[in-house]
Amino acid sequence: MQPQALVNKPVTEWSEIEVATVRGKSALITCKNIQPLKILNPGSVAAGCYVVLSSYGGGMVAGDKIWLRLHCQANTRLLLSTQANTKIFRSVDGAVAEQVLVGELVGNGLAVVFPDPVVLQENSRYRQVQHWNLGPGSLLLVADWLHSGRMDSGEKFAFDSYCSELKVSVAGRPVVLDRFVFNPDEHIATSPANFDQYQTVLSLYLVGNPDDARFVLLAEALMALKMPESTELHFQMTAKDYLVSVSKVKEGVYLARALAKSRLALDPLISQLMQALAREELFGYNPLKRKY
Repeated sequence: MQPQALVNKPVTEWSEIEVATVRGKSALITCKNIQPLKILNPGSVAAGCYVVLSSYGGGMVAGDKIWLRLHCQANTRLLLSTQANTKIFRSVDGAVAEQVLVGELVGNGLAVVFPDPVVLQENSRYRQVQHWNLGPGSLLLVADWLHSGRMDSGEKFAFDSYCSELKVSVAGRPVVLDRFVFNPDEHIATSPANFDQYQTVLSLYLVGNPDDARFVLLAEALMALKMPESTELHFQMTAKDYLVSVSKVKEGVYLARALAKSRLALDPLISQLMQALAREELFGYNPLKRKY
């Protein structure tokens, strides 16, 4: 099924999240779970709303389908995360596990989507689609994280297929469209043109108004992740546990990509970014501190 067809599934099959301002704080006012998705709402010490996506089976099995609609009302703040890695189990008869998120961020809202990595196990098939529409003055930060497999068991890029699409629109006008498809049987994972020696890849997308002080704060936090030594003549790329590239794609859009030899190698980068999110202008605390 094509990504747009997935997005247009009937509303009755969708899980739903809605966030609104209640007594001066962003609060979850609508929460509808459809298996295998389980939505959790841990308490927040600050004004933002913290929502965690989980599942009843500890992951997604062949044929599992999650469709989630998310609506953030004006002036709300939402951090959307996951309880743990999104584990994708072995495919049966070619069945594909699918996850679709369609989000709307109304005026002056803030949404940060920061899940744990997707971990595709041997012979698994997975497809994810994420579409967002931003209203005036809204700010969105999305993390897309893929891991090669169960490294501790020696499993690296043993899955059958992975497909991901992120689309972000501002007032209905597309500003970001990023599609990635990888099939290890057709593409050599260890090729320098693909993943080489690296086992995990994290992409960060920042979209907002360049005149917004919150956008400037996060843009500076992303730019601070850059590796200053990478421009030096004798930079030894293969000797590094991780590599980071950060760029301003266009006005109001920044993109950062990180490749690492292990998930742990990215912890300093994530910690640095979470420190920025803990600023009072954003969430006022780091809800992921106890998790990591």
